[in-house]
Amino acid sequence: MSVSEMFAELQGALGQDQDIREEIRKVVQALEQTAREILTLLQGVHQGPGFQHISKKCQKAREHFGTVRTQMESLKTKFPADQYYRFHEHWRFVLQRLVFLAAFVVYLESETLVTREAVAEILGIEADRERGFHLDIEDYLSGVLTLASELARLAVNSVTAGDYSRPLRISAFINELDSGFRLLNLKNDSLRKRYDGLKYDVKKIEEVVYDLSIRGLNKEATVGAGGEK
Repeated sequence: MSVSEMFAELQGALGQDQDIREEIRKVVQALEQTAREILTLLQGVHQGPGFQHISKKCQKAREHFGTVRTQMESLKTKFPADQYYRFHEHWRFVLQRLVFLAAFVVYLESETLVTREAVAEILGIEADRERGFHLDIEDYLSGVLTLASELARLAVNSVTAGDYSRPLRISAFINELDSGFRLLNLKNDSLRKRYDGLKYDVKKIEEVVYDLSIRGLNKEATVGAGGEK
């Protein structure tokens, strides 16, 4: 084979790779748009009236996740099944964002941490890497860390809305989450830096709880929560 033939063959391979990446980008752009729509919907819970419509907002968000599943099915067809990590960087960010959104919905519904398997089901992908397009563990953890930041913000806005018991529950949840992350040996630099930010979320929520305690509102919140039960 001549040098010119070799480079012609290489150009063909490069062109094929670029075509695949372009097809992936198109689907990822659609996923990003859907993620923005879900985020816009859920941001409403931070507003005063939004606290009274959490269940409706979660229901609508889950309807949007139906679109996500359809888009994920399309994404799976755009590259060879055995080359997930070759193209992973294209969808890594939006996948982490979708994990966060799914985790936020589940937290708002039940005040529990969604499992990686449950997130994978919500997104219409696999939890097990051996079964194809899957939810990488580090992508799941990154999404959960974003949830922590969102809950720190929710704790502050809950007080503004007059909901004094929610920050106490968020505090307990975030402390448990922090304890869980302390058990992990995080070797991924990006993920470790994200985890370093969790201590600021913990501190922010602790300040909210402390302020409630100084103002005597934590007792009111505890009594209110007891009355609800």
